[in-house]
Amino acid sequence: MNNIISELYPVNNEVRNAQLLDGLWRFCFDPEGSGEREGWQEKGIPGAVSMPVPASFSDIFTEAWKRDYCGDFWYETDIFLQEYREDRQYIIRFGSVTHRCTVWLNGMQIAEHEGGFLPVLADVTGAIRPGKNRLSVKANNELNETSIPCGATAVQKDGRKLASGYFDFFNYSGIQRSVWLEQIPAVSILDYSLSFELDGADAIVNYEVSAGGAFDASEGVTAVLKLTDADGNTAAGACGFRGSFRVENAHLWKVRGAYLYSLAICLEKDGSLLDRYDARVGIRTVKIDGEKILINGEPVYLKGFGKHEDFEVLGRGFNYAVAKRDYECMKWIGANCFRTSHYPYAEEWYRMADEEGFLIIDEVPGVGMMRSFANFAAAGAGASNGFFGDCPDVELLQKNHRQAVTEMILRDKHHPSVFAWSIFNEAETVTDAAHDYFAPLFDLARKLDPEKRPVTGVLEKTSSPERCKCYPLMDFICLNRYYGWYISGGKLEDAREQMVGEMDAWAAKKLNVPFLFTEFGTDTLDTLHKLPSVMWTQEYQQEYMEMNFSVFDSYPFVQGELAWNFADFQTGQGIMRVNGNKKGIFSRNRQPKAAAFTMKKRWEEK
Repeated sequence: MNNIISELYPVNNEVRNAQLLDGLWRFCFDPEGSGEREGWQEKGIPGAVSMPVPASFSDIFTEAWKRDYCGDFWYETDIFLQEYREDRQYIIRFGSVTHRCTVWLNGMQIAEHEGGFLPVLADVTGAIRPGKNRLSVKANNELNETSIPCGATAVQKDGRKLASGYFDFFNYSGIQRSVWLEQIPAVSILDYSLSFELDGADAIVNYEVSAGGAFDASEGVTAVLKLTDADGNTAAGACGFRGSFRVENAHLWKVRGAYLYSLAICLEKDGSLLDRYDARVGIRTVKIDGEKILINGEPVYLKGFGKHEDFEVLGRGFNYAVAKRDYECMKWIGANCFRTSHYPYAEEWYRMADEEGFLIIDEVPGVGMMRSFANFAAAGAGASNGFFGDCPDVELLQKNHRQAVTEMILRDKHHPSVFAWSIFNEAETVTDAAHDYFAPLFDLARKLDPEKRPVTGVLEKTSSPERCKCYPLMDFICLNRYYGWYISGGKLEDAREQMVGEMDAWAAKKLNVPFLFTEFGTDTLDTLHKLPSVMWTQEYQQEYMEMNFSVFDSYPFVQGELAWNFADFQTGQGIMRVNGNKKGIFSRNRQPKAAAFTMKKRWEEK
């Protein structure tokens, strides 16, 4: 009996049923942390208000203390099951609960999870019953130096807690992604893995299928795979739990030219169907060849953004309309790539990227691993201090980090859009302790991924070519640089000279790997114009971008530019933030700033 719960995205077909539980749930705060002791999981939560799921709770309210709330909070809803079947397995699946949670069904604890950006899964076969069932969730959004992301939690004079992230985005929390009740067969498909080789016009697909539940291979159960093209024609097939098959005259998944096959994976016994999982498959290869990034053997120059899951009222809650608008804006401007800064996004983002032909650098929530990020301006200018050498419990931090890497790759390995994994953003990397911390995480990512995609991390200014101890771990190097903003702000000629100086130092190392600029940008108010330009004006943002582009084009090993940020986004309060970070090329409501037209012209020609 295999009791591991599948990470596979929910599907509906003749043997699987996935019931969406989104809607208005009951919600309450628990500032004293007394709810579990008082038995709310059995009695129900007191004084509940309605709360939309999925959504962040902060921007729903009009009171400041609720917006900034830090501590325990509860959600509750009722699930109605018409019929309980002994031959089914029942799974509750949360897309995420930020940042940690305990879950009960009918008063029975069914799950605990640390980490706020990956699925929470629970086998509720022994807890669910016909009729009405109560699903209860205690969540917590406190930050510390062993959580992913890192931060701190302070207690104010009035006793209220306040989270302080070592990062520059708002600590949105809640059930921010969809919740499902899945019914799957007792013998079920647990996971599958694919990798690809190109052989002339054909493609060879290597596969492995794993099964779970009441499964015994000796009883004659086998896996049957059928690949169908976009016209509904059978392109290939195979039998067995592992092997390979050839796709003749394969249609390749290409950047901004996606082609997806349909894959049906079935478990059968004596010709009878036990389980079926349906997926979309993009055939493509990824390789680093010297200073080039190759997709299907062809070099690609990456153009796009760092992003955030962030929108007014929704906070970090997933919404199809917002996601669709983002893709339309990115297509309009000529982008082909984005980084899931600084955490794995809702799975629907990846499914849409598969359809649209966008490349994704998938990033684990390894952000805030440098305390100077409480002062992001100092970090952007290169200020640093130790972190891993004096972290209060570095072993627990690494355990949580390993869990996040594992869950991210298990969840996202099937997407052709994902071409690389990012293990951290702007961490401390200049000590031996940092190298020793990150090296096993890079090894883990390479071990887990059947496609052996490139693995990288994102370096801030302190991680200079002279000081960084971690860049040798990376298959390609990502730089976040703000010459002309945090460094020599308003002095673009000086900024360019400093930037060229650093790039010359990287060039002198002759690393023979691609470099990407994964962040560069200026805070810009979309209503502010001034000639001659000054910082915060749209004119300055344009001039800053043009300066950066001229430097990028001077170094052939620079193979991509992901501007920070796609759109303005919410942060905590501070004297350097005007209601959030305003580095967006688009405003928070997804309208272009002047720099968008500068970038559109460049990217359409490049």
